[in-house]
Amino acid sequence: MNRLHNLFANKKSNLLSIYYTAGYPTLDSTVAIAEALENAGVDFLEIGFPYSDPVADGPTIQQSSEKALENGMTLNVLFEQLKDLRNRVSIPILLMGYINPMVQYGVERFCKKASEVGVDGVIVPDLPMYEYEKLYSGYFKDNNLSNIFLVTPNTSEERIRKIDGLTDSFIYLLSSSSITGGSLQVSTNIEDYYKRIRGMGLRNPAVIGFGISNSESYNKACQYAAGAIVGSAFVKHLATKNYLEGIPEFIKNIRP
Repeated sequence: MNRLHNLFANKKSNLLSIYYTAGYPTLDSTVAIAEALENAGVDFLEIGFPYSDPVADGPTIQQSSEKALENGMTLNVLFEQLKDLRNRVSIPILLMGYINPMVQYGVERFCKKASEVGVDGVIVPDLPMYEYEKLYSGYFKDNNLSNIFLVTPNTSEERIRKIDGLTDSFIYLLSSSSITGGSLQVSTNIEDYYKRIRGMGLRNPAVIGFGISNSESYNKACQYAAGAIVGSAFVKHLATKNYLEGIPEFIKNIRP
């Protein structure tokens, strides 16, 4: 079991995850932000590795990726930074990004490096399920990495059950089919979608992302899932002057 498995085995509700982009706002801020978030009580983290064509990301995260690339962030730099990670951070860490940089780096090499520095899982929104299953799943399993799949309101029941069978930690439940950075609006259709997922009796818990920005949206998400992921709202916070010192207050505003 990795840290992610242990977390979900021992905590079933009100989980809070934070996403931010490696190398933003400064090249060397990645591990310091992770440490501050753990100290503020966050349950697990998603560290994004930047890419020049982030198709699922809204303007806030796109801009953070552009700045991180300008700062000099690459996968080589990120893995070098994360060598010190487990001396400072104990909560589960996932890397999130796109398949193109992973393929350029080498997927097997990527998984091995991620495992060496203490990463517990990877989220790759544009990795086709077929390719994962036929080409890459062995690399993930050999390195004790969880691969997290995304589900949207348009995902068929057949595909959701297939994803559930390939998953060993949690399912990333998108609050909509749009890009990141919107606001969570629990309409009747979305509520039905959450209830449908919950009623399927999946073996893996779900965590809701996209549009979680305050305590109201966080609490709504936790009514239907094991927890929620905050991304764009936190990346916006990182643009403030004293962002490290302000992290405890930011987290209190999400989960008092």
